[in-house]
Amino acid sequence: MSKKKKVFLIIFIVIALAAVVAFIFGKKYRDFIFAPNVVVENEPAYIHIPNGSDYDDLLLILEESGYIENMESFKQVADWKKYGEKVLPGRYEIHDGMSNNELINLLRSGKQSPVKLSFISVRSLPILAGKVAVYIEADSTEIADLLMNPETAAKYGFNEQTFPAMFIPNTYEFYWNTSADKFVERMAQEFKNFWNADRIQKAQDLGMSQSEVSTMASIVEKETQKNDEKARIAGVYINRIQKGMLLQADPTVVFAVGDFTLQRVLKRHLQYDSPYNTYIYEGLPPGPICIPSTSSIDAVLNYENHSYYYFCANSDFSGYHVFASSLSQHNANARKYHNALRQAGIR
Repeated sequence: MSKKKKVFLIIFIVIALAAVVAFIFGKKYRDFIFAPNVVVENEPAYIHIPNGSDYDDLLLILEESGYIENMESFKQVADWKKYGEKVLPGRYEIHDGMSNNELINLLRSGKQSPVKLSFISVRSLPILAGKVAVYIEADSTEIADLLMNPETAAKYGFNEQTFPAMFIPNTYEFYWNTSADKFVERMAQEFKNFWNADRIQKAQDLGMSQSEVSTMASIVEKETQKNDEKARIAGVYINRIQKGMLLQADPTVVFAVGDFTLQRVLKRHLQYDSPYNTYIYEGLPPGPICIPSTSSIDAVLNYENHSYYYFCANSDFSGYHVFASSLSQHNANARKYHNALRQAGIR
């Protein structure tokens, strides 16, 4: 073989080897970037990145999640894409078979999957804090401390007693990394959205503030679970207020005593001295005895206009009530109910 041919052969072999090496490393590079590297058995799955997390925190979160098949390849691609320079907090939905490239693009985009936060009727603000903490990053203690702080209530135009009226039960979308402060800010805005011109006018026609409407609604909420009789019960209490009668609402006594396990309100409970005891003090209590549902609020605003001043549980144990315009009729209804309880062996 001539010297010239040998040179060409060597060059060809070198080029071929370089092509093989380039192919091998190119394939590895492509696999690192585009090959599936996320394993999710039960979808959907989420990566939660807390506020203040840095790149090392993120790597620990991913490693502990068990969703990343090859952490080293993820780190390599993250380094190539300079992802570690800015880690965005939040809740990110991931899917089985995602590549490192897809996952990093998602995480660096900040496109979170919102959570649906729901509450219907809640007994107190601390209990609300516990429910909310299930959905957002802020913990229940932090939320409760904020909700129970008089300065927080004052900031939004309420006092400690009326502050529960600001929280309107519904289903809301939040980002998981919402802070306690931002949660309260959002609830203040939702309060304004709920109290539109029509509702405000109806409250004014009743001679009540928004907080007073919520206070009466909270009593209605605790009196019945039947939405279709809430407006009738609201009418009873409005009739009593307009006639200057005591409300004499048992749920306010339970709230005043503070024993929410009470099955029966006894005479000694009725004598408990508290501004929330409507057997002693006239008018509405200082604030809501629970966070009422919107159905109860609207039942007050759209109360049934009737001549009833009394009601008691129906003797058929349906959960509904029977209503009366006179005390004598009410006492007869009450006797009928108590007789039904005795016959059923309940009392």
